[in-house]
Amino acid sequence: MPTVVDARGKSCPEPVILTRRALSEAAEVTVIVDNETARENVSAMARSQGYEVRSEQRADGHYLHISRSPIAPGPGPLPAATAAAEVAAPSAAGPTVLLIGSDTIGRGPEELGGILMRSLLHTLTEITPCAATLVFMNSGVRLVVEGSPVLDDLRQLCEAGVQILACGTCLGYFGLKDRVAVGTISNMYTIAETLLRAGKVISL
Repeated sequence: MPTVVDARGKSCPEPVILTRRALSEAAEVTVIVDNETARENVSAMARSQGYEVRSEQRADGHYLHISRSPIAPGPGPLPAATAAAEVAAPSAAGPTVLLIGSDTIGRGPEELGGILMRSLLHTLTEITPCAATLVFMNSGVRLVVEGSPVLDDLRQLCEAGVQILACGTCLGYFGLKDRVAVGTISNMYTIAETLLRAGKVISL
């Protein structure tokens, strides 16, 4: 009997996250979604891991029947999704650093940019391995202070060993130094040193 995951009404990336969790515990999973984007995202993730996906359209949603493909054994069961992210092991050149220079992603509507940023930081708690360090600069420092919508996710990353650095000059500019709720208030020397020692820097 397959495990059933009802992901209707869930926004990206929740359907994929819920599916990964279910696949870590069951050989067969049926996922119910209510939109094409979720159907495509869940199907693509499952197939990339060696699973066979059969899609069935019903009146109340898309039913995705996921099972191990008998043709391609694939890489084995997905690792269990943990409550905290696994920090990336440093490469020979150094660790991965994510530089976050804004509290939104992209140049479009601010509301959409905020949604994308929240989605990204939440997704990092589910992906392994994760960046070793997150550096917050400019308006990105608003994400580490009291009232930030991503505090729970950032605290989870901290508990998993991800280093969080927030630019002290930026915090001072916005008058937020006394409201920092997660991570370490840092300086440009430390931030520059962290970036230069990184094996890879991803800038948002």
